Amino acid sequence: MTDTDSAYDYGDLGLVAGLEIHQQLDTETKLFCESPTELREPEEAERTITRYLHPTKSELGELDEAALEESRVDREFEYLAYDTTCLVEEDDEPPRRVDEEALEVALQIADLLDVAVVDQAHVMRKLVIDGSNTSGFQRSMLLGQSGEIETSEGSVSVEDLLLEEESAQRVEETDRGVVYSLDRLGIPLVEIGTAPDIRSPEQAQEAAERIGMLLRSTGRVKRGLGTIRQDVNVSIARGARVEIKGVQELGGIADIVELEVKRQVELLEIADKLAERDASIADPVDVTDAFVDTDSGVIRGAIEGGGSVYAVRLEGFDGLVGREIQPDRRLGTELSDHAKRHGAGGIFHTDELPAYGVTESEVETLRGAVDAEPDDAVAIVADETETAELAIDAVADRAETAVGGVPEETRGANDDGTTRYLRPLPGAARMYPETDVPPVEPDPSDVETPELLTEKLERYRDELGLDAGLARQVAYGRRMPLFESAIEAGVDPTFAASVLESTTTELRRDGVPVENLEDDHYLEVLQRVEDGDIAKEGVEDVLRVLADDPALSIETAIEEAGVAGVDEAEVREAVVEVVERNAEQVESEGMGAFSGLMGECMGALRGKADGELVSDVLREEIQRRS
Repeated sequence: MTDTDSAYDYGDLGLVAGLEIHQQLDTETKLFCESPTELREPEEAERTITRYLHPTKSELGELDEAALEESRVDREFEYLAYDTTCLVEEDDEPPRRVDEEALEVALQIADLLDVAVVDQAHVMRKLVIDGSNTSGFQRSMLLGQSGEIETSEGSVSVEDLLLEEESAQRVEETDRGVVYSLDRLGIPLVEIGTAPDIRSPEQAQEAAERIGMLLRSTGRVKRGLGTIRQDVNVSIARGARVEIKGVQELGGIADIVELEVKRQVELLEIADKLAERDASIADPVDVTDAFVDTDSGVIRGAIEGGGSVYAVRLEGFDGLVGREIQPDRRLGTELSDHAKRHGAGGIFHTDELPAYGVTESEVETLRGAVDAEPDDAVAIVADETETAELAIDAVADRAETAVGGVPEETRGANDDGTTRYLRPLPGAARMYPETDVPPVEPDPSDVETPELLTEKLERYRDELGLDAGLARQVAYGRRMPLFESAIEAGVDPTFAASVLESTTTELRRDGVPVENLEDDHYLEVLQRVEDGDIAKEGVEDVLRVLADDPALSIETAIEEAGVAGVDEAEVREAVVEVVERNAEQVESEGMGAFSGLMGECMGALRGKADGELVSDVLREEIQRRS
């Protein structure tokens, strides 16, 4: 938790929060085409596609504000295409019908969330021109409403459940725009939106964890970084609704809420002080002449490159631009975020100057150039002239909203729990019907209710005999469906769990590329142990071979690992040889020699024999000679 823990009475502040959980589904194919849902490496791309996206009006003739702002940033979007990329993903062919497997999983999730499923689901287009979709919109359909989950602080309503397509994966930013990868585009995704029923950071955390547990209970959602994302909506009584996008870790949600409360409280206090000072924002002006001989590398570089320096006088803002509103983030950081949105590297402001090569004399000249009074602050942008003009206008606009308090906006989550400005809140004008996909009539009656992870945990412990720690590892681990398949095939539960969790972890720590191992590899190896073709002690060696060359057959892997099973006669022969070689020790120590000789026997058999069999034979041979 952050240092804001218990710093506020959230009830008095009127904290209201809600969640939007986005979870990728683990299906064979994508939502509107037959392409596989496996991710690829950018180096595997075979070609690229280029697009320029522009906003379009809704059915009511309106333009969405967020899309309009995005369109002001002139960018080229380049998409990496692979040997599996189809015309639907490229937006060169209409989408096909909704994937049946994705619909089935989504209905299981609807059952777990206790939502009322709609009679008919219509696919909608959601305007998105940040490049994350080649078409300029995302396809989405409402599947259910009016659900509920329980937390220790009370119930939280689930307002809606949507099935939609995942966006393209951002690879990198270039001078021209953004590069995206089409491997992720179109993967089925559910979006779960709660009502604004959450009243504390801890309840937000608990609600997110509860929803995450329900999703994983299906055994049919993707796992790993980026496969689940949480958006958090936060406001306080005098503040404004802020949507925080892209929270990657469930464990960070409480911190996100706490720090957003802190930001809004600080911004409201700043607004109160600005009101006392009758603050206002002047028109931006060109102040390049004030820095013609500057030693500031940033400013000098802009001027020498043919650019300009623009400034805006912030009347009554002195001492407030540098005020911290979140850890290591100030009001000036907020202004800078808006400047960066238009291509500038950031801003300088008088609360932090002189610094960065800007002298006291230059600060005085700057203040004189904009007629700044002692209570005023000044912000400047140095860049290519057009960029500097756009950026300083954005700074002035953000400063204007600071006078009013907290602006409604969409913000991005940082790793430390703080947030940054992304864009205005989207409006209803970004949605319109998809005419290429017919409506779907979902039938929840045939859907089997998944067993909850909490119930699996109890079953693994009580019925399968796993200890509590291993049972939890398996139940909440990403290989839970594989474990279920293994025990259905008759594999010993404890052995299967140990291989899938402990052995795999040890191999990964040893640098073995276990990500190359498919479910079938594990199942074949486990089954060969049950059939007596491999000793338990040889499993690790076989998995190493298969991880290095996944295309090998199981027979070849066993042969290369040198762990083909041996019968009892061969085991006895190897044990007798070890005992006779250590005859004096056996005669003097009797069963006291067992431990040392056991290791020697297992080494001689090199994982080809089961440890229990070797142990039984060794005991017999020691007892016979002592």
